Amino acid sequence: MTRALFRWFDERLGASHFARKALDKIFPDHWSFMIGEIAMYCFVILVVTGVYLTFFFVPASDEIVYEGSYKALEGTRMSAAYASSLDISFDVRAGLVMRQMHHWAALIFLAALVVHMCRVFFTGAFRRPRELNWVVGVTLFVTSMMNGFFGYSLLDDLLSGTGVRVGYSIALSIPVAGEWLAFLFFGGEFPNTEFITRFFVLHVLLLPAVIAGLLGAHLAILWRQKHTQFAGPGRTEDNIEGSHLWPSYAAKSIGLFFIVTGVIAALGGLAQINPVWLYGPYDPAQASAATAGSQPDWYVGWLDGALRIFPGWEVRAFGHTIANPFFPGAVLPGITFGLLYIWPWLERRFTKDRAAHNLLDRPRDAPVRSGFGAATLSFYTILFIAGGNDVLASVFKVAPESITNLFRILIFVVPVIAFFVTRSFCRSLARDKVHPFGGAVGSRVRRTPAGGYEEVDEDDPPKVGAVLSNPEANPYRKPPPAD
Repeated sequence: MTRALFRWFDERLGASHFARKALDKIFPDHWSFMIGEIAMYCFVILVVTGVYLTFFFVPASDEIVYEGSYKALEGTRMSAAYASSLDISFDVRAGLVMRQMHHWAALIFLAALVVHMCRVFFTGAFRRPRELNWVVGVTLFVTSMMNGFFGYSLLDDLLSGTGVRVGYSIALSIPVAGEWLAFLFFGGEFPNTEFITRFFVLHVLLLPAVIAGLLGAHLAILWRQKHTQFAGPGRTEDNIEGSHLWPSYAAKSIGLFFIVTGVIAALGGLAQINPVWLYGPYDPAQASAATAGSQPDWYVGWLDGALRIFPGWEVRAFGHTIANPFFPGAVLPGITFGLLYIWPWLERRFTKDRAAHNLLDRPRDAPVRSGFGAATLSFYTILFIAGGNDVLASVFKVAPESITNLFRILIFVVPVIAFFVTRSFCRSLARDKVHPFGGAVGSRVRRTPAGGYEEVDEDDPPKVGAVLSNPEANPYRKPPPAD
């Protein structure tokens, strides 16, 4: 019955040829190629948990009096959105676990994207013919960051409301288009009763569809162009070594999916994150106090740090003022993602390398690229840490101004040091030719009958099978007794 049904479909769709070809596709065995799959599986979990949460979340700014299970806020006036987030956390079955799984999955999703992009960058996997897929990947990351911000802001608690106020200020600071962007995304002057509805549409409908489309395009291009692979014995620009999609790679991939799901479920059930009931509803009168000690999600922490340490400069020209948030909040991200978009062509221009590449570099093979990558990572790490300048000042009993000035120095010094140290380290490794597949470093010694040791100049010891089949090949075999 089942076979006849499949035959019926195959006669009309001709899918068996494609299926056989697809199942025979080769995937590399290196562990780093699974990082992208972690991101994909996190997205699946985000969709599943997000659908569940959508059943109970109320995307409205209507002010109500809370009368739910959390007694500490009973009788407090708050938005319907914030009240529904409390109901999800305390009254909906498995609501808190789902909400925390959703949040953890978002954090891990973006972290996996960053690590995956680093792997692609440091190994040169963005080079021809994969420039288009690099652009798709960068767009996927930018879109995911935006969607994370919109979702984080939906709950309308005091902490997320502080972030929305910062985002509104950045949008408003953009010359010419700022007021239009603020109206489009925030519904006018913040706070208002429109932004939650608009954020909900963006977070639940539009941006997930864009992310799914970009993810599908990314995988389709990858499928069409085939995987890259690291250089090694028997590997060339024209072949690929690894496991067939079915059954070997599919088994590993399915196993990874269950591991990712299990870890995120454990985090959702055991590790508290974003306890909105402790923050209370957003209140403009308390927003200034909430700014002190507030920390956004990690993927926008660097932006918060840039806003904190940038000098209080404003530009006045032709009767207009370019407000301070524009430079760290709009110009810096624009430069960041702009350079990421054009990097494949920028590197090609300086290296004059226009050849197609299916074999990956190791970071040591491209010292300058690795140096730039290390400098960039250190730059944004400093900004990320600077986002907690007030917390650091409190912990170390130092004036916040001193901490801020220190970061203003480190932001220029540390990336330069990281560049030269990384470049020197890579050149040293490349010069010594110490590669994982290049064999052991050093020499082999063996013990003499007298109890001492001597160096052995012979090649690698024979394989076990060769020793078993030919005992004479064993260099450590005892000589036969004399007649």
